[in-house]
Amino acid sequence: MAREIERKFLLKNSDWKKLAFQETHFAQGYLNDISDKTAKSSVRVRLEGNEANMNIKSLEIGLSRDEYEFSIPVEDAKKMLATLTVGPVIEKVRYLVKYGNHTWEIDEFLGDNAGLVVAEVEMESEDDVVEMPDWAGQEVTDEVRFYNISLSKYPFKDWSEDEKL
Repeated sequence: MAREIERKFLLKNSDWKKLAFQETHFAQGYLNDISDKTAKSSVRVRLEGNEANMNIKSLEIGLSRDEYEFSIPVEDAKKMLATLTVGPVIEKVRYLVKYGNHTWEIDEFLGDNAGLVVAEVEMESEDDVVEMPDWAGQEVTDEVRFYNISLSKYPFKDWSEDEKL
């Protein structure tokens, strides 16, 4: 079983962009409705550049959760995104930035979530020490509205100014 351990942050500025060594366009959609009280996981299909995958994550909020990911054919992913997703497809550009001993994944959202930029840093363990860059702002690891599955149901464009922080 795979376990994802990550922290999420908002960003203070765009200084991170000059450090980015890779950028990839993502399109992803969810195949199940998490508002169903019996749901124990999210099931996602994602186009990631020229690759595609299906991902299943436990519905835990916080630092770590179960995660399973499987490669699938790109044409299958495109068809699933066009015909099977619950809610709109989320699009974003993911930038990779090396800082300290970690690689940060910084997502700049597009479409209905344009204006939102969230940084994630994956860790080896929950005790892993992460060196914090100057551009990292408020931690939002425990705030459900910043999770992609939440953004597919309640996009950033619909948030009040208070919700945007």
